[in-house]
Amino acid sequence: MSLPVTGQAPDEAIFGRLASDLVAELPERLSARVLDNAERLADEPALVDGEVRWSYAELGREIRAAAEWLDSLGVRPGDRIMTVSENCRALVVLLLAASERDVWVAIVNSRLTSQEIDAIRDNCQPRRVFYTSEASPDAQAHGVRHGAEASEHPSLGRLMLSPRADVEPEPVAAGGADQVAAMIYTSGTTGTPKGVMLTHRGILFIATLSGGMRHLCQGERVYGVLPMSHVFGLSSVCMGSLYNGACLYTVPRFDAAAMLAALVDERITVLQGVPAMFARTLEFLRREGRPLEAPELRYISAGGSPLDGDLKGRVQALFGLTLHNGYGLTEASPTISQTRIDDRFDNNTVGRVLPLLEYRLEPLGEGGEDEPGHAGAGELWVRGPNVMKGYFRQPTATRACLTEDGWLNTGDIARFDEDDQLYIVGRSKELIIRSGFNIYPPDVEAVINEHPDVTLSAVVGREVEGNEEVVAFVQCEPGAMLSEVELRDFISPRLAPYKRPTRLILLDALPATASGKILKGRLRDMAGREDPPE
Repeated sequence: MSLPVTGQAPDEAIFGRLASDLVAELPERLSARVLDNAERLADEPALVDGEVRWSYAELGREIRAAAEWLDSLGVRPGDRIMTVSENCRALVVLLLAASERDVWVAIVNSRLTSQEIDAIRDNCQPRRVFYTSEASPDAQAHGVRHGAEASEHPSLGRLMLSPRADVEPEPVAAGGADQVAAMIYTSGTTGTPKGVMLTHRGILFIATLSGGMRHLCQGERVYGVLPMSHVFGLSSVCMGSLYNGACLYTVPRFDAAAMLAALVDERITVLQGVPAMFARTLEFLRREGRPLEAPELRYISAGGSPLDGDLKGRVQALFGLTLHNGYGLTEASPTISQTRIDDRFDNNTVGRVLPLLEYRLEPLGEGGEDEPGHAGAGELWVRGPNVMKGYFRQPTATRACLTEDGWLNTGDIARFDEDDQLYIVGRSKELIIRSGFNIYPPDVEAVINEHPDVTLSAVVGREVEGNEEVVAFVQCEPGAMLSEVELRDFISPRLAPYKRPTRLILLDALPATASGKILKGRLRDMAGREDPPE
C-alpha cells in the first residue's frame, strides 16, 4: 500500500520580503491595515464605485462612521449581520466597519434564488440584514419580499434594512486566528447551506501573500468584478487590494463591453476572473470584430474553476500576458497554491503551494487504473492559518472534512511534479470509474474545449448497471451550427475510447453561479434523467 506524500511549503521572498515576515506583522482584524492606510496613504485612490471615487482617507472616515451606525442599529460584538448584495462600496464599508466591532458578516450574493437566500438567513440568524438595493435590483427584490425598510444612506447609497432580530451573539476572541470575520455560504442546489467561518487571520494571510505575489501596491488599479460573496473576490481581490494600498474598482457583475472599456478608460493594471469570464471576453471580441486595448494591464489570472490549456493559450495570445492560475476552495480562504509572477508555464499547473502551508496526498485506495500522467495522484489535505474555523453550527459537517488538529480534506485529487508544481486532476467525488479505468473530467473537458465552436464544457459521470458512463454538457459559441456528430468526429481521435462521452448534450448555456462556477451537481441531476433537456 502506498504511503501519503507529505510536506511543508518553504518560506520564500515575495515582492522583496520573506513570507514569514509578512505573516508575522498581520494585524488582528481586517480593518486595521486599511485604517492605517487611511493615515499613511491618505490622498491615494482607494475605491471606485461607478461615479463615486474615494481616497484612503475618505474610505477610512466611512468605515469609522459605519461602525458607529452599526452601534446605533443595535448590532453588538459577536452578532452576525447578513449582506444581500453585489459588489459595491456599501458592501466593502460594511465588511470593514463590522470588523471594527467584532461583528461577523455573512456575504450573500443577491442573485441567489429566494429559497437559497431564505435558507441562508435561517442558518445564519443575523441581527440585521442589509440589502444593497442601489447596486443590485435583485437585492432590492429580496428586501421588498422580506419587508425590509428602505433607507437613503448619505454616502453608501440606497439600502434596505431588516428589523432587528432577537438572536444570541457568539463569543468574541481577541486573536484574529480565532475571531470570525466573514461567512461565505457554499453553493449548492439541494440540502442545507453550509456557512464557512473564515477568520480575520485566514483572510489576511491570503491578502498579504496572494496580493504580494501579484506585486500589489499603491498606484495599482484592480478590476473587482469577482463577487465578494465568493471567497476569491473577498480575500484575494478586495482585501488583497486594500491591504496592499491598491485602488479597488467594485463592479456588480461581469459585462464584457464594460470591462473592456474600463481597461482603456480607467487604465486597469490587474484583472482577475474565472475562466468563463475570459472565454466570454474572447467570444465578445470575435463577434464584434474588435482588437483588445489594455494599455496598462500587466497582470491577469484565472481561478474559481479549472483552467484548460486551450483557453489559457487563446487568452495569452490575445492579451500578450501570462494567464496566471491558482487553486483553492472556500474552506481555505481560498488560496492553497498559485503560480508566481515570473512563472511561464504552458501546462495546466496551479503553481506551488503557498509558503508555510503544510500538505499531504492521501492514496486513493481501491479504484480504477490510472494513466502514467496521473501517477502518484492522491487526495489533497492542507493545514495552515487560512483553513476555516468550521461550518457554522454544523459540527457533523465540520468533522467530515476538518480534523481536530486542523487538517482540511479538500476533496480534490492532485499530484506534484519534480519541481513541486501542483496539478489538480479532479474532484474525488467527480472521479468517474468506467470499465476499470479512472477518468478525470478535466481531461475530457480540455479536449472538447479545443473545438473552435465550443465556449465551455462540463463532464460528469452517470451510474449505469455495473459501470459508469461519461456525459458531456457543451455550450457552443453563439450562432454556431455544431452538431453532435461533428463534435464526436472531433473528439474521437483525441481521446482514448474509454474516455469518450457516451452522451453529448448541447446547451445554450451551462448552469453557473454568479461567479461563473459551473454547477456540476445540477448537471449530474440532469444526466441522471433519461431525457435531459437539450
